[in-house]
Amino acid sequence: MKKNILLSILSGLLLWIAWPPTSYTTFLLFVGFVPMLLAMENIIQSATTNKGKKVYWTTFAGFFIWNTLSIYWVYNSLKDAGTVAAIFISLVPFSLGPLLMSLACWMYYRLRLKTERWRALAGLVIFWMGYEYLHQNWDLNFPWMTLGNGFAVSHSWIQWYEYTGVYGGTIWIWAVNILVFLIYIGLAENMKRTARMKLSGVLAAVVILPLCLSFYQYYSYEEQPNPSNIVVVQPNIDPYGKSGSIPHTEQLRILTHLSDSLAQPNTEFFIWPETALSADMDEDAIRRNGQFEQVQQFISKYKNGNVLTGAETYKLYSTRKTTSARPADPSGKLFYDSFNTALNIENSAEVQTYHKSKLVPGAEELPFGDYLSFLKPVFEHLGGSTGGYGKQAEAGVFYSQSGIGVDPVICYESIWGEYVAQSVKKGAQFIAIITNDGWWENTSGKDQHLDYAKLRAIETRRWVARSANTGISAFINQRGDVVQHTGWWVQAAIKQDINLNSDLTVYTRFGDYLPKAASILTIIGIFYVVFNLKLRKRINRASARG
Repeated sequence: MKKNILLSILSGLLLWIAWPPTSYTTFLLFVGFVPMLLAMENIIQSATTNKGKKVYWTTFAGFFIWNTLSIYWVYNSLKDAGTVAAIFISLVPFSLGPLLMSLACWMYYRLRLKTERWRALAGLVIFWMGYEYLHQNWDLNFPWMTLGNGFAVSHSWIQWYEYTGVYGGTIWIWAVNILVFLIYIGLAENMKRTARMKLSGVLAAVVILPLCLSFYQYYSYEEQPNPSNIVVVQPNIDPYGKSGSIPHTEQLRILTHLSDSLAQPNTEFFIWPETALSADMDEDAIRRNGQFEQVQQFISKYKNGNVLTGAETYKLYSTRKTTSARPADPSGKLFYDSFNTALNIENSAEVQTYHKSKLVPGAEELPFGDYLSFLKPVFEHLGGSTGGYGKQAEAGVFYSQSGIGVDPVICYESIWGEYVAQSVKKGAQFIAIITNDGWWENTSGKDQHLDYAKLRAIETRRWVARSANTGISAFINQRGDVVQHTGWWVQAAIKQDINLNSDLTVYTRFGDYLPKAASILTIIGIFYVVFNLKLRKRINRASARG
């Protein structure tokens, strides 16, 4: 048992070492699961009882180590809640993913009891993708550790994400690990040399062919010239002072000064970070708001200019118009919704609005609504307005007066490939990510967040202009190369002539078709496993009576 735990821990460490933002170790993803597969095989082949439980908790140990070491920075954003509370709350993202990952391994074990090893291993890949798709779409979503994200540092390896999205990477990693495992286990089982040679040939093809295809795409890819001048601003305002110690007028002065420092007469977009306009704004009276008037005064100097900025906004209703609306006064006659908003402000009376849709569980939206209302005091420590943000149902697109389409992506939303692709499908010609990564402090969280933006560029073949309040802000081209970037925790502005693109990739057209298909097969597999479990219990009871 100790040996199997150690093998699982080894897998966790290998996967962590391979995970972004670590450089030059990405290749370890191709062998990271092998020790864990060996541990599961040892348990399955052993004469012990409760094999299912042992598979589950043995694999959990490795997955917990991998997740905790990779996203340890979650704790940093919670330290103001107190050490004990921060540790407790951190256990949710540290543990929830591993619990689901181990469930996929347990399903593999149950399937292995009824079919050949290779079929069960294929089922494991399907169950894993089913877990990833669930963890992307339910109320406790946290797709940060989706396996295909692991190639974000080595983006030249996965240019074919424009066809598959990150789930193609998930399949690739599992396929290579399984083949290495089968070759290794074949040696112990005295597999025929010819069979091992065939497996080795398949392994070489599975590794080399996707790499060759990707390198060919990477080095032959050419952007079509369609330039637009963009300025990205990083004001470096302490996130804990945005709504308190630093006056809103001073914040706006910093933003406009940095913008003016690099602007050209033909600059078409100024990208400001999440909640750059931090004083609450009534959306129905936004044109009379002092912050809006200051931004319009600034933009008046640039004929074709647009300011795409984050803002804190709200809407008032005379009835409870939405499920997220809350009473605005004790009488219950007035209600309101608060929004984490992106605004597009131009040289006209028109203001385009987008409300963040992919809300952070706990910090911005209470998971499962009323069912977990008793957890509100706990979630309040996550730094947001617990269950207090409204959202819009669909991805949005902003259009400039000259017709340029831009996808406004707010912070956490940049992890969702299909959601970003929906805006591109609607007409976005480049992606603007606005975020505030200061909550995580100077940890790998900010670097991972930047790296993941490269995947969105490849999937959609769109430039990404990324404005982060405290860093790292960047321009990323259509191949996923970071062309320019700022430092961490410095005031800065950068500008770039980017190429707009209106062509749609396969992934943009069809989205997450791979995990959707895997989810259907997972449901079928669950029914199959449950049916066999019930059948086995009946047989056991009948044998006991006989």
